[in-house]
Amino acid sequence: MTELKARLRAELVTAMKAREALVVSTLRMALAAVSTEEVSGKSARELTDDEVLKVLAKEAKKRDEAAEAFAAAGRPEQAEAERAEGDVLRRYLPAQLDDAELAAIAEQAVAEVTETLGERPGQRQMGQVMKIATARSAGRADGGRVAAAVRALLQG
Repeated sequence: MTELKARLRAELVTAMKAREALVVSTLRMALAAVSTEEVSGKSARELTDDEVLKVLAKEAKKRDEAAEAFAAAGRPEQAEAERAEGDVLRRYLPAQLDDAELAAIAEQAVAEVTETLGERPGQRQMGQVMKIATARSAGRADGGRVAAAVRALLQG
């Protein structure tokens, strides 16, 4: 069992003993999502810590989107519940990059592609720049934020 998955299970037991209903339900949901991912595909496999982090990030993003939808529909109680679940999941995710750090990563990616091509990349080479920038941000920034930073550099 991976270190992160073991930590999730241990903290689930702790939350059960402390009778923290929100944490218990959120961690059960997260572990169920990890288990589902492990058995998806042609054969069952054990996920690495990085893969578990990706599952947790995906679940946190789902909570954010659901909270926005509930808030827009005039259901603040459900929106707050979704935000609370998202906060529990974010405890296990790496710290998000701020805008300055993300811009620096995008600039480095543009510089690498410029070096490879021999000229500054344009919109057509956005995929090449995104590949490098996404690898460097590695789960510490949403793909939409990375794309916006790269797009701003390529247009400017």
